[in-house]
Amino acid sequence: MSPAEARRPSGDALLRPPAAFALLALAVWLGFFWQLGAVPLYDLDEGAFTEATREMLASGNFITPHRDGEPRYDKPVLIYWLQAASVSALGLNEFALRLPSAIAATLWLAALWGFTRSRVDATTATVAALIMAFGLQVAIIGKAAVADAVLNLFIALAFFDIYRWLEKPRQGVLLRVYLWLGLGFLTKGPVAVFFPLLVSFAYCLSLARFRDWLRAVFAPLGWLVFIAVAGPWYLAIYLDDGPGFFQSFFLEHNVGRYGGVKHGHAGFPGYYFVMLPVVLLPFTGWLLRLLPMARALWADPLDRFLLLWFSFVFVTFSFSDTKLPHYMVYGITPLFLLMARHRDALRSRWLAFGPPLAFMALLAALPLMLPLLAGQADRAHEQAMFAEGARVLDWAYVLTTLAGLGTLLVLAFVPRIPVWQRLLLAGVVQTLVVFGALVPRVFTVMQAPVKQAALIARELDQPTVVFRTSMPSFSVYRDAVTPQVDRPEPGELVFLRVDKLDNLAATRPEERLVTVYRRGPVALATFARGGAAGRDDG
Repeated sequence: MSPAEARRPSGDALLRPPAAFALLALAVWLGFFWQLGAVPLYDLDEGAFTEATREMLASGNFITPHRDGEPRYDKPVLIYWLQAASVSALGLNEFALRLPSAIAATLWLAALWGFTRSRVDATTATVAALIMAFGLQVAIIGKAAVADAVLNLFIALAFFDIYRWLEKPRQGVLLRVYLWLGLGFLTKGPVAVFFPLLVSFAYCLSLARFRDWLRAVFAPLGWLVFIAVAGPWYLAIYLDDGPGFFQSFFLEHNVGRYGGVKHGHAGFPGYYFVMLPVVLLPFTGWLLRLLPMARALWADPLDRFLLLWFSFVFVTFSFSDTKLPHYMVYGITPLFLLMARHRDALRSRWLAFGPPLAFMALLAALPLMLPLLAGQADRAHEQAMFAEGARVLDWAYVLTTLAGLGTLLVLAFVPRIPVWQRLLLAGVVQTLVVFGALVPRVFTVMQAPVKQAALIARELDQPTVVFRTSMPSFSVYRDAVTPQVDRPEPGELVFLRVDKLDNLAATRPEERLVTVYRRGPVALATFARGGAAGRDDG
């Protein structure tokens, strides 16, 4: 415990057990479970993961994931197994598909609380957990049917046990580290092992404990645990599918992402300097307050470990050619603990409330910005989404965002309550506005038409294909594999983005293209047998 912590008053009773548990339960519900099944799956990511899970259950092949009948080598298998178990128990729906992520995020939060409680105190543990639950990016992945919440659970558990082992080397703790590494490797591959190994090496080197690091890394029993956890599936997919997974996943999706741009996810050199403040909203100012304290933080062993954890993730992905906001989540767990531990240093209301106020003002201004964005859009599906967005961002949305903005302003000026406590309340406000008002409307614009198109195609029950469009949630909701084709046959129902309609018509200029359904960015169409050539958008 630092001298500042020793001098700190006992704090608010609500932030200490047992009252803290009720507060944390409310935070977990708001952060990870509220609205969990209320919106359609989003494409590309949720659709791709969940379609692979649906096909796994339909085919009975629990070794090689497939998407639309083709092997999906993007990720290892654990997330599909977890989603398949949830769907088997609860049915094929959004709640069941996202439930493993919500549970993983809850366990991740519990691991953070338990580690902080044992290394600092219960109040600090509760503050760290609340920061995590109400942080923007963690709440997003905690509600998403993708692998990231599960991966971050195992990364956090590995780091926490690495620190425990370095404090007091015990074989049981070391074997747990290898267990978490194995499960992480089964979730998303090398990234789950790379950062724990790299950070622990740097930390031990900084303390002149290189031999301890070597002893931990070259522990034969530990590697047996790792191989026992991860090895059987990697062997099974090799036997089931040959070298395809290894060539695609390790070379293309790992080495390839670092040395090249995947799926158009490029970024400028300072990308994460811009995205990290967004990822941490509404607690961005809290992090900024820590930056001048870096030298003092380095002097404390726990703070040094946390700084190295964050810094290596930040620097590593800053040099990657493929950049995505959620990559920073691998390194923000230590920031929650650092912010909570040094919460008394946050005293400036403008530093604390400036970022969330700006974010809420931006949300309130969205209805005014959409016409400007629509005027710059040159593709039909983008124009359709902006037009639909202008409709759904109605007076209720405006009143909600303005109420959120007003509440944040009040919190910024409330006297006699520490700034950090008011900022935690700002996290509640942000969660309510983002997931209660913004996200449902965004998904209504982008994904509800895809779901409706799939349900129509399912009811029509005729051969259905996809034309030059990547929205795999269509197959999930249709509950059937939907192959991609370059030239549909007459009588086939074609799902596509609306900006591809002219391209589709050009594939069979002698036939008449009939639009069966069109809403927002997507459409269903078919080539009618006989009749005049051309397009019928009726």
